[in-house]
Amino acid sequence: MKRVIVTGANGFIGFHCLAPLVAAGYEVHAITSHTTRPKEPLTIIWHTLDLLDSDGIQKLFSKVKPTHLLHFAWITEHGTYWNSLKNYDWLKGSITILQKFAEAGGKRIVMAGTCAEYDWRYGYCSEQITPLNPKSVYGCCKNCMQQLAALFCNQTDLSWAWGRIFFLYGPRENPLRLVPFVINRLLQNRKAQVTLGTQIRDYLYVKDVAGAFVKVLESQFIGPVNIASGRALSVRDVAKEIAGQMGGSDLIQFGGLGEKRDEHPVILADTRCLVENVGWKPEYDLNKGIAETISYWKNISDIDFIA
Repeated sequence: MKRVIVTGANGFIGFHCLAPLVAAGYEVHAITSHTTRPKEPLTIIWHTLDLLDSDGIQKLFSKVKPTHLLHFAWITEHGTYWNSLKNYDWLKGSITILQKFAEAGGKRIVMAGTCAEYDWRYGYCSEQITPLNPKSVYGCCKNCMQQLAALFCNQTDLSWAWGRIFFLYGPRENPLRLVPFVINRLLQNRKAQVTLGTQIRDYLYVKDVAGAFVKVLESQFIGPVNIASGRALSVRDVAKEIAGQMGGSDLIQFGGLGEKRDEHPVILADTRCLVENVGWKPEYDLNKGIAETISYWKNISDIDFIA
């Protein structure tokens, strides 16, 4: 039997992996640090655990004996995670998780990395040619984890892959980020101040991100792989799509927010490895993804706190 543990299973990406994993025939064990769990009609075995507790990790892995592992858990506090000292805790904790998974007889692990591992001055990010030169503590710790994971897995014959996530959006995203911020301002008939929106980014709907991770887990691919759309979109394109669907074009204030001093004009992924070597393809375009995201936030009643 295929038995998978998902860390960060109550998080933005991890939650959306649960249904595809069940559909792929896995016995799914979901780890969360919260006592409250999402209500979903899936057969999921939930475990409440502090993932920085090495003894707790060892006991759970010894009991479950997972064959596969999807590791998403990391510090994600909006606005602070880039240079938080907690990144070092998660680097140490992720090494322990990797070790305990191997000791429990695990066969394949896929871990979540980040596009922040790349040198963004190049704009186009390819696994094969773009230098890795992270500028944040978050990016450095993730990059260090990828390097250690590669060495460890090669020494122990553990099958592994490292999914570098780019820009994503969708249901359950932090409400202070671009897409939910604009949607909720328009739902309240309030103006949404954004930058000029000329930055080119690689956006992918969260369900496609989750689907890509499950596809990587199911594959035999070894090494880093970009998890992205490979399509160039400006921030303005995304905001205008939201406004167009919600009839709120007059509420978007482009240039209302100043540009960040170190803003990079282009961050775009080379997705040939994901498409050709893993066999993944997206199910959502921007129109469909934004429509589902708007529908989600319309059904969330407690949005009054959004500034």
